[in-house]
Amino acid sequence: MKKTAIYPGTFDPITYGHIDVIQKSLKIFDKIIVAISNYNQKNNLFSIDERIDIVNKALFSDLRLNKNKIKVISFDSLTTDLCKKYKSNIILRGLRAVSDFEYEFQLAGMNRKLNNNIETIFLMSDVKNQIISSRLIKEIADLNGDIKKFTTKSTIHSLKKKYE
Repeated sequence: MKKTAIYPGTFDPITYGHIDVIQKSLKIFDKIIVAISNYNQKNNLFSIDERIDIVNKALFSDLRLNKNKIKVISFDSLTTDLCKKYKSNIILRGLRAVSDFEYEFQLAGMNRKLNNNIETIFLMSDVKNQIISSRLIKEIADLNGDIKKFTTKSTIHSLKKKYE
């Protein structure tokens, strides 16, 4: 039986930290659903359609990852409902630092309460990617800083266009 994992997030924009988690998860699971949240609690820089386009370009054009193993979607429901829809009992979450753990631990616990068949798998990004956050990338890009070490070429292009 093929194992599918759901990797939810805002991906505003996608970073090498996110990509690191995706690449590591491909070694464990048969299919990864990169689920881009359209729940508008955050002030996103990019619209949901822009984020889907940016993630697709980063994964499939810039990095040429396998389209048969990764699906990029948007969602505006509970992640546990998304798991039901895609017949997955695995939620992937990336951890950068200890400061992420408390929030992620609470989130995993709530998801488990909503559906006790769901397991949350935490993957650490490589040390070189642990400092990267979408928020900081946006700030650096807005101030015309160099973000080549943090995200893909197409994502950089999208950020530059947004801040023109």
